[in-house]
Amino acid sequence: MNLNNIFKLKEKNTNISTEVIAGITTFMTLSYIIFVQPAVLSSCGMDFGAVMVATCLSSAVATLIMGLYANYPIALAPAMGHNIYFAYTVCGSAALGGLGYPWEIALGAVFVSGTIFILVSSFGFREKLIGAVPECLRYAIAVGIGLLIALVGLEWAGLVVDKPVVLVGLGNLGSAPVLLSLFGLTVISILLCLQVKGAILWGIMASTLLGFPMGIVKYQGFVSLPPSIIPTFFKFNIVDLFTKKEFFAVVFIFFFLDLFDTVGTLIAVSQEGNFMKKGKLPRAKQALLSDAVGTVTGAVLGTSTVTSYIESAAGISAGGRTGLANIVTAFLMLASLFFYPLIKMIGGGYQAADGVILYPIVAPVLIIIGCFMVKGMQRINWDDYTEGIPAFITLILMPVTFSITEGIAFGFISYCLLKTVTGKAKQVSPILYVFSALFILRYAFFA
Repeated sequence: MNLNNIFKLKEKNTNISTEVIAGITTFMTLSYIIFVQPAVLSSCGMDFGAVMVATCLSSAVATLIMGLYANYPIALAPAMGHNIYFAYTVCGSAALGGLGYPWEIALGAVFVSGTIFILVSSFGFREKLIGAVPECLRYAIAVGIGLLIALVGLEWAGLVVDKPVVLVGLGNLGSAPVLLSLFGLTVISILLCLQVKGAILWGIMASTLLGFPMGIVKYQGFVSLPPSIIPTFFKFNIVDLFTKKEFFAVVFIFFFLDLFDTVGTLIAVSQEGNFMKKGKLPRAKQALLSDAVGTVTGAVLGTSTVTSYIESAAGISAGGRTGLANIVTAFLMLASLFFYPLIKMIGGGYQAADGVILYPIVAPVLIIIGCFMVKGMQRINWDDYTEGIPAFITLILMPVTFSITEGIAFGFISYCLLKTVTGKAKQVSPILYVFSALFILRYAFFA
């Protein structure tokens, strides 16, 4: 097998050793999802071990397709934000603002959205949809999701707890899980500031080691055969999905988030690697299709939306320029299947004295990811109230309602309203008016 011919290494001015290092670097920066994803989805009743296997397998498959079909060093894995929407909005308790759907139906929605993504990847609709949503709302949605992820992380750490009257407040800073969470947050933050590769992974490992003497982490071993995937394999439910009154909104949000995450990530990492040619990404169709196939594969195996990871920029900065780096990352994902005891030790919950389940090792990761996502706030034109107000409504509603859907819905509606009453209706895409009208009908007849 001639790797140079397959991946065009000489043409891309790279070599095998550089690509291997890049693949390892990318894996180290995104491997936190192996610990976080099972923790998030098991909160809505899914089997922890099966989700771990589905996460590793779907990530490996999608990453291989991206590497072999599109020849880009862009790894894929279940997306942060999408998993929170899956577990807390779609499957979350109605008393807490969720829809209360069984996880099988949520997987069905992911499968349908991924299938739609595959179909539109061959047509021009994706470009029209992307162009229909103004930049202010795109950034606000990312910020709002980041704030929601951070809020979940703060709750998982025990730093934010339920309080009478004021709803939430500061937790017990002297408790062991809170102290361990603060330690992990501090270590990851310092390593990020020092630009250490794999900062999040090293922070997780440091917290795990400290968790042993604190009695929070219980030794369960390190290596074993992978757990069974049967509890989640092919368990998605499409039939009952279409009986739910909110099915359109759920599928739309999954599709919408996947599309914008993918496009945004591809643009960002392509600029890092100088992949863009005259403002366009060569083989964009193949890259988008890799992402869509990854989502469908993930739904079949038992995990939420799989998408391109911005952390791939770390591997690109290490010299990765071809899909060979992805082959290395995918191999490491598959190798992770045999470290289930370690993953269970890290991602498994800890029952606090009051009976609440906390996740002191993975909670800092959610807080840091939230920090990464809010940087888009500076790109919003706050001086133009027809953009600033809808953006603010979008980003603030997501964490306070614990719902990405409500943030997007009110953002769309308020944007169309303010642009119309100020005589700027022509600045709004007809597609956005259609979706806003659908959201209004949802509140009028189905709320």
